[in-house]
Amino acid sequence: MIFREMELWLDPIPRNGPEAMAVDEWLLGRSDNPILRIYGWHDAWGSIGYFGELAHARLQLPGLNLVRRWTGGGTVDHRADWTYSLIVPRKCEVAWIKGGESYRVIHQILLGVLRVEGGAPGLSPAGGKSGGMCFENPVEFDVINAAGEKLAGAAQRRGKLGLLHQGSVAEMGDSRLRGELFAERLAGTWRETEIIADEGRIAEIVALKYGRKEWLEGR
Repeated sequence: MIFREMELWLDPIPRNGPEAMAVDEWLLGRSDNPILRIYGWHDAWGSIGYFGELAHARLQLPGLNLVRRWTGGGTVDHRADWTYSLIVPRKCEVAWIKGGESYRVIHQILLGVLRVEGGAPGLSPAGGKSGGMCFENPVEFDVINAAGEKLAGAAQRRGKLGLLHQGSVAEMGDSRLRGELFAERLAGTWRETEIIADEGRIAEIVALKYGRKEWLEGR
């Protein structure tokens, strides 16, 4: 448990890549409490990390729509994954602990959820290098199976507003059940909430950042 209380949002609207990223940024700018957002994608999308090479990603995922994340990490194919975000306001301690430690703590909790679903996953030891195709390259504290194959990874960004943790699990599973199990292990108390997205502000963030060619190509 890392939060006293939090909200679970099972976002009902599948979105394209730029909109999906803009929602997370909008949430980070408005949220007073931690939020676990679980969401789906409209159409076939992949995402690349803030420092990722677009040309390399296009070779890895030919023909796929791509969006650049605000967070780091490698290239992720979102056509069949379970995608979530943790929005952590700056008042929460986990928003300010070292990046590797917050990554480890969150994935240790997710590990417990995936064990409930079956199998015997663990955390990856040190030694991997961030970048490339995310699920082909486990880095320290990623979730892996007994064969060392990556099951879950994430990327983070810290700033004056708090911590954004964007994660992906390779296997879909029961989305609602997994989200509820995750929420109850993340927080002492949690509640499912329906958030009415500010579509005007989200569209503005898309226009200013995630939907721009310069953003996609500019790192």
